Amino acid sequence: MSSNHVNNRNRQCHSEMASNYLPIINNKNNNSHVFQTGKLTSIALLVGSASLMLTGCQSNPTASADVTASSTLMDFSTANPAQSQRQGRAFTASQDAQAERYAQLFDQEKYPNTEHQAKAHLLAAIRQHLATEHVAVAQANYQAVPFIDADSIDAGSSSLLRTIIETYAYQPEGMYDSSDDEPYNSEPYNDDHNYDGTEDALESDYPSDYAGEEQKAEQEKKAIAAILAEAGENEPASDNEEYDYDAEDYDSDDYASDDYSTDEYDEYGGETGGMLSGMSGLNPKTMAAKYEAMQMAKQQAKTEPTNSDGLSMSSTGLIGNILTMFSRTPEQIAASNAYQYQHLTFNSVSQYNPKQRQLQSVYSYDYATPTISSSIQIPVAFDFNNSSVTVDPSAIMPIVALVNPENTPLPSQMASHTVSFGLPESIMAQLPPAVLYDAVLNAIQSSMAELAPEHFSAVDISGDAFAKEVGATRAVKVYFGSQQSGEMIGKTLKYVTKSLQEYVDANPDKYPDGAILKAALAKVQLYNKGYQSADVGSLLQLIEAIGPISFNQINYYYLDNSDRLLAKQQRVNIGGDLLGSTTTMLNQVRYDKSSFKRHALTPLLAESFGSNAVAPIDGNAWIAAQRQKKDRLQTARYARYDYEDGSLETDYSSDEYDNRYGAESIDESRIGDAKDDNEK
Repeated sequence: MSSNHVNNRNRQCHSEMASNYLPIINNKNNNSHVFQTGKLTSIALLVGSASLMLTGCQSNPTASADVTASSTLMDFSTANPAQSQRQGRAFTASQDAQAERYAQLFDQEKYPNTEHQAKAHLLAAIRQHLATEHVAVAQANYQAVPFIDADSIDAGSSSLLRTIIETYAYQPEGMYDSSDDEPYNSEPYNDDHNYDGTEDALESDYPSDYAGEEQKAEQEKKAIAAILAEAGENEPASDNEEYDYDAEDYDSDDYASDDYSTDEYDEYGGETGGMLSGMSGLNPKTMAAKYEAMQMAKQQAKTEPTNSDGLSMSSTGLIGNILTMFSRTPEQIAASNAYQYQHLTFNSVSQYNPKQRQLQSVYSYDYATPTISSSIQIPVAFDFNNSSVTVDPSAIMPIVALVNPENTPLPSQMASHTVSFGLPESIMAQLPPAVLYDAVLNAIQSSMAELAPEHFSAVDISGDAFAKEVGATRAVKVYFGSQQSGEMIGKTLKYVTKSLQEYVDANPDKYPDGAILKAALAKVQLYNKGYQSADVGSLLQLIEAIGPISFNQINYYYLDNSDRLLAKQQRVNIGGDLLGSTTTMLNQVRYDKSSFKRHALTPLLAESFGSNAVAPIDGNAWIAAQRQKKDRLQTARYARYDYEDGSLETDYSSDEYDNRYGAESIDESRIGDAKDDNEK
């Protein structure tokens, strides 16, 4: 039965019921003197008419025929070929529509939704970007904000990690006295003490040690109970509430050497420390009591400013004060933004050549204020085909001079401003850097392609000023939290291992059985089978939950109509509750040549790595010369030790001379022979 037909039948049934019911109501109102009789009559007529109409709605043959004719279900109660054909065609069309709707919901290859479309556009742009030569201009700025907003419901609350640390290290004031610093065995020192008698020593030491532990626990309990009682949270505890030992039950013989040894006592948390030492402080009941006492002490410190220093030390201890020292106040954060981050920028220009596998960049760390200006510029170039790195060492030359002043050349003594370092032949023979470079790039693209489409979002850039500056028509937002970052790391590692394994299998002559790289890849693949990439993300989430670090970053990719990457904006948040602040780095990268040509660092890039640049100094030869000079000095030093020149005898000390020419080395028989000769 179609929905329209059912609705029409329902309306028809309701209209008939209403028409039959209205006369009864009118009759009731007009004949009030026969109210009881009319009431019974109306009820009977209502029930009867309702039964008849319900029966008619269900068993009307005309309506049933109409419904069956328009239904998509097959009606086998009638033998009408034309009607069966119509029903068959309607049923087939309904099934096709249902299958198409199902495919639109789940077949994202044929019917992609907005997120899949954004992901497809971005992956196409990245593949095109990495395959073509391009330039980049980047500028990063920093800003710090409080980790918890002042208007947040979490304002004034500590993180779970900090709470656990402070609670564990908390020691109420007055818990220990000066007697705790004295030795446990109060027996005075006696020269006649039997140190060899193990049984006597244990009998005298263990009771006093146990009593000391009992005394400490009792003092801690009293101090916590006193703070809670003062705050109205608890009644003062009695002296013998928990540690009530009967003198008859407690016997020093129980701690004889036959039952307990010093090693066993130390193992279970003795005073000398052991595997379980300090674990008693992790008791949930004790931790809860210490936490309540610590919070009460903090409240007292706020209400009593005169005693805030002493209460702060007693409530948080040394560890708590260290955490407080690392934590930054809102005033300190505002000062950092005003005097440091507002005038600090990190700039760079880069030129990328994918065919030659070359990346040339100049990085600049600039700080400019009305009264001071400084800039540190470091050109760096990577050549993966030649397995070399070229760098300008001017920025790190002062550090090198401090470490090795004799072998550090002055800038005027250098034939070129750049130095090139290459990988040793032994490493290049095992794994060419070009192979590793291709494996990493392919792994990054493949790993991003496997991320869930929910992390890719098409954003509205109508009000984005940066999008208007670069001329973008669309933008894709990609969120990399700790889960996504860890998943990317896991997938990239597996893809790199797979690519390197394929390279090793394709070159069996270079990598026979037993080769170092082949064995290492086999072991890595063995471990890769034991985890999924999402497990790495879960591990980062765990680290982020308990540690003062954050792995989340937000990336905005700006594209044109042809899916060409025009710019990128990256926002990275680093911070935590232990630091009290979150530092945000906002990095904007432009890939247009006009910005590259007019940038201030572009001339330095051309001067360092351009076609007219001076050839760099061979860093490998310089290191080899320094090593050779050191080896010659070492050889000469060892050679001087073998000299037997008489002039070296003056270098011997008197002790050495006595050892070689002392009286004890003189032969007494020769002295006797000399005496006989003199007598003759």
